[in-house]
Amino acid sequence: MSLYRNFLSVGGLILLSRIAGFVRDALMASVLGIGPAADAFNAAFRFPNLFRRLFAEGAFNTAFVPMFSSALETQSLDEARLLASRIMSWLFVAIAVLTILAEIFMEPVMAVFVSGFDDPEKFALTVFLTRIMFPYLACMSLMAAYGAILNTLGRFFAAAFAPVILNIVNIAALVPLAILALENKADAAFWVAIATMLGGVAQLALVYGAVRRSGFVPRIGLPRPNAEVRRFWLLAIPAILTGGITQINILMGTVIASSIDGTISILGYADRLYQLPLGIIGIAIGTVLLPELSRHLSAGRNVEAAQSQDQSLLLSMLLSMPAAAALAAMALPIVRVLFERGAFDAAASVSVAEALVGYAWGLPAFVLVRVLQPSFFSRKDTVTPTVFAGISVLVNIGISLWLFPSLHHVGIALATTISSWLNAGLLAIFLARRGYFVLPATSVRKHVLTILSSLAMAGVLYLLGRRAAAIFAPGAPFLLQAAALFAICVFGAATYFTLLHITGAQSMGLLLRRLRRGS
Repeated sequence: MSLYRNFLSVGGLILLSRIAGFVRDALMASVLGIGPAADAFNAAFRFPNLFRRLFAEGAFNTAFVPMFSSALETQSLDEARLLASRIMSWLFVAIAVLTILAEIFMEPVMAVFVSGFDDPEKFALTVFLTRIMFPYLACMSLMAAYGAILNTLGRFFAAAFAPVILNIVNIAALVPLAILALENKADAAFWVAIATMLGGVAQLALVYGAVRRSGFVPRIGLPRPNAEVRRFWLLAIPAILTGGITQINILMGTVIASSIDGTISILGYADRLYQLPLGIIGIAIGTVLLPELSRHLSAGRNVEAAQSQDQSLLLSMLLSMPAAAALAAMALPIVRVLFERGAFDAAASVSVAEALVGYAWGLPAFVLVRVLQPSFFSRKDTVTPTVFAGISVLVNIGISLWLFPSLHHVGIALATTISSWLNAGLLAIFLARRGYFVLPATSVRKHVLTILSSLAMAGVLYLLGRRAAAIFAPGAPFLLQAAALFAICVFGAATYFTLLHITGAQSMGLLLRRLRRGS
């Protein structure tokens, strides 16, 4: 299956997951709102997620996928399976030790993580919820490892569908909580934490079953060092540092935000909104591109590798630029339609929309990082992205500390956006200097026209939103608001793709033919 078809498959499943996630987030906003319990839950959920991205999605995927792809290309299936078994054994032990230590020392660790939580009850609830959800890390790390094996084998469905399972389990817990409208938000947060843990187990079971059906189950045993494992750690340690630097960035944002009640929740809801296009575009392309580049380069197919990267970049910008423009132009109506009900009031909508605008203009940069990093990782260079990530994090922390006292949640969002553009720029410049990133003149023209078409669409959306201000006012009927938002977004999308076609940035007929035939 080709890059376009694989992207469409993975992106479609991520879209399904994000839609289910929106339902979950809308219910969670209704149940928890923005307050101490919501802050406690968001901080508790974010903590194991930091380590999941560090160990599983970061180091494991970055170091393992190129090695495993190379083994599949140059060695036998049995040798590739043995490689996976040896490396997964180390991952399993590392996660088990980390989980045990975290459960024992959770209170002092969280005292640093949420140092701004001055309320003892709020802090105690955060520690309690984190202890419930931290084993979620083990489930998600193993799931990511099995998913990396499936993706390298060209089987993308199970790993991409697994997050839908988590959202379904959470929705099943949130629906009765929304109906009951519990006064004690701490009790509601407890049941959502239990559902999150159960959802992690269900995700792992789904992906493990897919690996079993593929006949490629790695055997987890006592970890032993050998040449392949040492090579894995030589690649993984810089990736851990890269992920660690990025997670320090997130950690510092949480520490800074914890000093004002509600800020963590505001940033959490805004983050979920821009994660929709980021997941569909950036994560889907990154998931498909890394094994594709690794296999091309391992086999010496450098021309095909360059073509894959160029196609990925063009496709990602075709989709991420209008998504960023739409989120910025329609931030308040989007937040109001999705979240404003129950404990989530009109003031909360305004705050989340402000943060969303700050994040939105960084969306293309977030996607670019996902597209450009595989060019380093597939060449087994994990050091260079580590350095760039470190520079961007220092910039992020500095800008956050500078802007937070005056702009609060908006300052943290803007700092994230600025530092992400810096990271993307450094990656592109150094790839170009090494001759791995060359944009033909036709591609440059298409990117410029894509940006201009996106800005034109943003202007249309903004004007339509202003004309429909009465419909999107607080308290207006939900169905009317949802229908108006849907109609405006459809019109905006039609405007954008028409402009792309007219200007020659992208022929719609050619794009559809590529998706149909998978080339």
